[in-house]
Amino acid sequence: MATTSASASALLHHVRTGRARSRAELVALTGSSRNTVSARVDQLIAANLLEEGGRGWSTGGRPPTLLRFNSRAGCVLAVDLGVTSVDVAVTDLSAEILATVGHPIDIADGPEAVLAEVDRLAQVVLAEAGLTPADVCAVGVGVPGPVEFSTGRPVHPPIMPGWHDHPIPSAFGRYDCPVFADNDVNVMALGEMGIAGSTEDVLVIKVGTGIGCGIVVDGQVYRGAQGSAGDIGHISVPPPHGVPVLCRCGNENCLEAIAGGGALLRDALAAGLPVTTTRELVQLAAHGDGPALELVRNAGRTIGTVLASLVNFFNPHRIVMTGGVAQAGPPLLAGIREAVYGRSLPLAARALDISVSAAPDLSGRLGAALMAIEGFLDEDAAYQVARAGAGAPTAR
Repeated sequence: MATTSASASALLHHVRTGRARSRAELVALTGSSRNTVSARVDQLIAANLLEEGGRGWSTGGRPPTLLRFNSRAGCVLAVDLGVTSVDVAVTDLSAEILATVGHPIDIADGPEAVLAEVDRLAQVVLAEAGLTPADVCAVGVGVPGPVEFSTGRPVHPPIMPGWHDHPIPSAFGRYDCPVFADNDVNVMALGEMGIAGSTEDVLVIKVGTGIGCGIVVDGQVYRGAQGSAGDIGHISVPPPHGVPVLCRCGNENCLEAIAGGGALLRDALAAGLPVTTTRELVQLAAHGDGPALELVRNAGRTIGTVLASLVNFFNPHRIVMTGGVAQAGPPLLAGIREAVYGRSLPLAARALDISVSAAPDLSGRLGAALMAIEGFLDEDAAYQVARAGAGAPTAR
């Protein structure tokens, strides 16, 4: 019989994601002894992370007692930090949003000013949810730049001046809990996988001010050796009309400098379109404006040439588009699909699904919450179980 880990955190994960609903199902799933599983389940119940209630279907003996995850054992703060706005939410331990607020910011104001505003918003959502800083078990933060995941420090982020090497977790010291910071597209990728997770290989592409890629391998976010995997916005592509385009990173002809949100707005203004923001351009395209449609479709074709190479290399099950520009929908997808299906190997593209996120505005907050929850439970569950087994107070 194939076995999986029967650690406390693994058993908790199986119940949280719905893979098992009773001790008997955990025994069957893990291959561990009934005594081992039962002892660890009892510890998780004592730690207030699992609850018992109701009876399942009998398979010949006494009906099993059902287990469920106690999602109200604590809460997490989820921060989706963008270039021009920030969304902060407080969720329970199943990533259900209890309160959320958004506010305009300018990422170029620097970490002290921006994170002070994040802290203010965090206190607002906690108060709205009737919670206190002592209830917060973990904090998850997504930021629009490369992050060293192990330390939560941005590393030379091209669109975040003044943020290099800033210790983002230090801004949340009042909560006395683990803080996890990652690139926003990795966080969105977690959000796209959802609370139940996945076993698929997926590329999540954010097209906003910049362009990034969250790489999901067998359901897990792949960050690379230093945490910078998926930074496709700075892959070189042929410039339109053969004229070099300078990117904010200092190189020429980067993908985001030619097909990102800022590039689209630049080209729209040059073409005389009546827009002042990328959002307005996207809305024009969504309403069928010819020149706007052509700009978005061409951007899709350029992005698609890069994605075709990734499809040949990585062979994902699906590609999910998200971000502000992705909300243009069909015209962007048409350009991307044209390039991807035209340039990818037939085997790699045969069953490939390319779609727009069903909840692009929510995936950042959901992913930040899931990152915090997974990190908290992986890091702290065993500690809390040990405390509970020793007769210490239960989890918050």
